[in-house]
Amino acid sequence: MDAHGVVLYVGKAKSLRQRLTSYFADPAGLHFRTQTMVRTAAKVEWTVVQNELEALQLEYTWIKKYDPRFNVKYRDDKSYPWLAITWSDEFPRVFVGRGAKKRGWRYFGPYGHAWAIRETVDALLTVFPMRSCTTGVFNAARASGRPCLLGYLDKCSAPCVGRIGAEGHREIVEGFSAFMSGRVTELTRDLTARMQQASDGLEFERAAVLRDQLGALRRAMERNAIVLTDGTDADVVALAVEHMEVGVQVFHVRDGRVAGERGWVADRTDDSDVPDLVEAFLLQLYADVVPSGASAEERRLAVPPEVLVPELPASGPVLGELLGELRGGRVRVRVPRRGPKRVLLDTVAQNAGQSLAQHKAKRASDLTTRNRALEELAQALALPAAPLRIECFDVSHLQGSETVASMVVFEDGLARKSEYRRFVVRTVQSDDTGAMREVLTRRFRRLLDERALLAGAGGVQALVDSSTRSPKGFAYAPALLVVDGGAPQVAVAADVVASLGITDVAVCGLAKRLEEVWLPGADDPVILPRSSEGLYLLQRIRDEAHRFAITHHRGRRSATMVESVLDDVSGLGDVRRRALMKRFGSLRKLRLASVDDIAEVPGFGPRLAQAVAAAVAAHAATSEPAVNVTTGEVLD
Repeated sequence: MDAHGVVLYVGKAKSLRQRLTSYFADPAGLHFRTQTMVRTAAKVEWTVVQNELEALQLEYTWIKKYDPRFNVKYRDDKSYPWLAITWSDEFPRVFVGRGAKKRGWRYFGPYGHAWAIRETVDALLTVFPMRSCTTGVFNAARASGRPCLLGYLDKCSAPCVGRIGAEGHREIVEGFSAFMSGRVTELTRDLTARMQQASDGLEFERAAVLRDQLGALRRAMERNAIVLTDGTDADVVALAVEHMEVGVQVFHVRDGRVAGERGWVADRTDDSDVPDLVEAFLLQLYADVVPSGASAEERRLAVPPEVLVPELPASGPVLGELLGELRGGRVRVRVPRRGPKRVLLDTVAQNAGQSLAQHKAKRASDLTTRNRALEELAQALALPAAPLRIECFDVSHLQGSETVASMVVFEDGLARKSEYRRFVVRTVQSDDTGAMREVLTRRFRRLLDERALLAGAGGVQALVDSSTRSPKGFAYAPALLVVDGGAPQVAVAADVVASLGITDVAVCGLAKRLEEVWLPGADDPVILPRSSEGLYLLQRIRDEAHRFAITHHRGRRSATMVESVLDDVSGLGDVRRRALMKRFGSLRKLRLASVDDIAEVPGFGPRLAQAVAAAVAAHAATSEPAVNVTTGEVLD
């Protein structure tokens, strides 16, 4: 709590001493939010309970009651629509909307797309003609004695003009709610029986109406694709975890169908692993979806009997007990290992990754955020101005073979992919720092050469490619040079820059383990707050350099493998090898190609194509596939 008694944070621990020691450690090693919480706090209070279930219950209750400022807040990465029914009204209304929930109303969703749920509602109103108009339209129709257009289209039972009473309208609303709750089979069976009964009684017009309603009901069912054939009710939760943020996606599956989905993004306030993040998220999720004073029916709809997660928290069984008390029935929290539920979990995980990527792209493209990141870097690294051009280098190899390096360029906080460059390390293979020295030396010698051209007779035109009319790639010096690594890599980079007499390029390194920023000659790293936009920008640049280097390395390794396989094929020179690689790109694609496909490559005839196909087939027959020992997956 702070000095005014306001609750700042609620947490549980089996060892209070160990938990508090982690907070009152060296502030430099704490997350920025944790530092702020410790500085703001005035006292700590604790309550001892009998077991872990009681601790979890108390944590859930207090988080919901006090909404502590420093507990992880999973915020929506976008606004999702709900389907709401004004259940407490005399004539309940159905509508699609966003925003806060109201007590006494019944909600379904949230849904990924407002247009999709509106189309579903439009189809359902043919089957369940309940009121969907606003209060103003309803009162106007009641005053005039004439229903609105939906009443004439038989998409509303028109309670406003007395065509149906409150009790009859309530039955229609209950049918609508039953469908949205997933109880589809019994509704379909009831409509089919009533249609058959009308037909047997020679009420063909009524049977035709019921037939049309049954068709509309089936069309509405098709809009929510069946994903689990056993009619499961479950919430499927997946996470996408990165250094500073975590994305969460939930699919609400009711009666085997995805009834709604929702995504969140949160800052990672500490180094909690996935099980701890899952536990914190589930507590917040069901604190939000179960309103205070909710009825048994609302609790049953909000909390399903099964929650599928990527990793089980340590309190998994106890968490299931807590959710079971909220639901009023048994709830299982488990990890699906195989089958359709595992496939669905993988789909949700893919959505979580895309949602986080979309959030990051939106964050990276924000001009104010980029300016703040560059200003933070300038201040933290003691630069004379914001580094408008940043270059980052990374080295990649496989046990000392096929060593390559990448150079990525960010200008004004955005990737400039046309300026990216790839290097093949020529002299050093197994030494990362030696490879980094070679690559940086080549890059900055090109900078000096092009500066000399600029100062010579050619002037600025000497730095422009005559064919493309664009500036040559090494013509501009970076304001900040970033290397992927710690003190050794930074020392090499600083030595290269100094030995070439370049004085206007600052150097730093970003070490992966603790995301530390190293400066030349410094005994200790610079620790940027985890919430720092400057650190976030450095991480993006470093990760992009790593991705670009790995891609280059894989391409080189694939080309080398193809060359080794084709060494014994007579008549296959360098020109034809390059044409073959240009056409197929990898050994895997070449292995899948037919003799006719290979013969279509320029310079190849049927006999040479047959020889290439035979060599590839012989290699495939004699080589043992690599296998992932964890998953058993055969690696190409």
